[in-house]
Amino acid sequence: MTQYIGSNSSDLTSQMGERYFYGIRRNNDGEVFLAVLDQLSQTDAITINIPGNQEDNYDGFAVGQDFFEGRDVNHNKVFANLNYEQFRWDNRKINYYINDEGELVARLNQPYNYGS
Repeated sequence: MTQYIGSNSSDLTSQMGERYFYGIRRNNDGEVFLAVLDQLSQTDAITINIPGNQEDNYDGFAVGQDFFEGRDVNHNKVFANLNYEQFRWDNRKINYYINDEGELVARLNQPYNYGS
């Protein structure tokens, strides 16, 4: 049985708004990576800007604000140091995977075993 002092977990998450961060990035080989961060996890962490010249950093990061402008019309990175070219926040746990037909599937609040 879990014991709470003060606010319980549902009170905390309802005040938080969007609990999960979803960041997407692409490497130079064209591989796409999705990062998921749970704000209630004590082990999850994200890096918004990779090391480099400070003028190439993205400094508009704010919790709860989505960002989809990491690439320009020619598909070049807008901020050279920005680790996630697009990111969004959601209060639902979404598990993304590619099914056997090659389709991108999103499962809401249902676990998915990615295997190893």
